[in-house]
Amino acid sequence: MEYRRFGRTNWEVSEIGYGMWGLAGWTGSEASEYERALDVSVEMGCNFYDTAWGYGAGKSEEVLGQLQKRHPQKKLYLATKIPPKNFKWPSKADYKLEDCFPADHIKEYTEKSLKNLGVETIDLQQFHVWEDSWAADERWQRAVEDLKKEGKIQAMGVSVNRWEPNNCLRTLETGLIDAVQVIYNIFDQAPEDLLFPACERLDIGVIARVPFDEGTLTGTLTKETTFPADDWRSTYFVPENLNSSVDHAEALKPLIPPGMNLPELALRFILANKTVGTIIPGMRKIRNVQANMRVSDGNDLPEELLAQLQSHRWDRQPTEWSQ
Repeated sequence: MEYRRFGRTNWEVSEIGYGMWGLAGWTGSEASEYERALDVSVEMGCNFYDTAWGYGAGKSEEVLGQLQKRHPQKKLYLATKIPPKNFKWPSKADYKLEDCFPADHIKEYTEKSLKNLGVETIDLQQFHVWEDSWAADERWQRAVEDLKKEGKIQAMGVSVNRWEPNNCLRTLETGLIDAVQVIYNIFDQAPEDLLFPACERLDIGVIARVPFDEGTLTGTLTKETTFPADDWRSTYFVPENLNSSVDHAEALKPLIPPGMNLPELALRFILANKTVGTIIPGMRKIRNVQANMRVSDGNDLPEELLAQLQSHRWDRQPTEWSQ
């Protein structure tokens, strides 16, 4: 496993982290297997874990807390998120700060996360949605400053809404945000335009989420793929999205080098961008943990291939189904 400096926190985080959304809200999550998968990730050098109170109303946080207890000798960086008070994902431009993150709510859910994780301080707390129109509001700013002064959190981050990578740029200028979590993959390259340069200038850590485009970049989806009604993906991969997603993935397949598969290519594309501190693929299966962790080996993609992949940029706009 290779490690990278995570912005001004100066943490050395594993290039491949662990996204824990898949432990809640997706079908096929068996506790015995995902607990072993988490243990395997630690054994393979992963030290960055991203969860949220919203993943199973604290269940995923509890699972992460138990992982830390099983590996007390390891320094694991625990990142979680405060749900918006109105429990609506993503936020919308007309939402007010008091709808989502009033100061008492920020502090209340930080306390809940501390309890679920079983720790005295959270390495990285994050806002689970965000609107840049809230940037100058001193109410959230004072709440964050209080939590840092009290030692409840070590760093604060923003998880940017899907396909809105610039909806945080003024907020980053406040100096109170230490990390940004954003969708970045072969298709979603827009963060390179403005967000990544801002993070470099301000020394803000970058977490790349959704590296496989919710499954499209695993190469396993077809236009006939369906998901159970209680699986989040059933509302995301509506026909309009599924069909075009499969077409875009198929167009990539001729570029996959011999001995490599599409998920590995997807991860290596992200790792080629040195602004990224860590990638957090969602993983529930041991075999996926092993495959993803092994990608962090210091071997870069050829420049010619990277240039070809850049031409597969796919700019999308939020819709009623993109969530």
